[in-house]
Amino acid sequence: MSTVLIVVALIVLVAVMGAALYFWRSRSRGLGGPALQRRFGPEYDLTVARHGGDTEAAERELAGRVERFGHLRSRPLVPETRARYAERWEALQKRFVDAPREAVTEAGELLAGLAQERGFPAATAYEDQDQAAALSVHHPENVDAYRRIRRAARPEGAGTSTEELRTALLEARGLFDELITEGRRGHRAHRRHDDRAAAHGDRHLPRARHSLKPKGSGI
Repeated sequence: MSTVLIVVALIVLVAVMGAALYFWRSRSRGLGGPALQRRFGPEYDLTVARHGGDTEAAERELAGRVERFGHLRSRPLVPETRARYAERWEALQKRFVDAPREAVTEAGELLAGLAQERGFPAATAYEDQDQAAALSVHHPENVDAYRRIRRAARPEGAGTSTEELRTALLEARGLFDELITEGRRGHRAHRRHDDRAAAHGDRHLPRARHSLKPKGSGI
């Protein structure tokens, strides 16, 4: 066997051993298939779909996210900061009536800034992969709503309908609530407060003035 073939064989062997070690470490830390499904919920299925049904590739990506961002711990918000974000969200909801795209753009920027304030990686105007990946580890139920509202605000999302923008804003509220509260207990309390609130909350977000939906068609 030539020297070149020996070198190639060694490289392949090292790569196979490295992959095997990675999977062994991931599974030993509870990052294997069932554990990943439990941890990521709908995000697991979405990642498998993005990989064309390749479960192994999807699980490698998800395990990698846990390795990179699982150690993150949310920084607390002081009451003044929490109040400021809450006021901004209420204001942009009202702004949606006359300027839906601008309101959605502001909502995406607000979520990105709030996530950074809580200790997640920073996001620029159009590059938020690390922030989304980190959010998926800690807020898997709502991270796809974050992606959708960020996409809707980008230039390539200019064709998004008013109703789609409205839906994106409504769904993004779930992540906003999780980020602005200190934990699941606070989140549930916050939602109970919203349920008792007057009809100016996000569940009654009015349609944009130029929406084509007829009056009385419901939310």
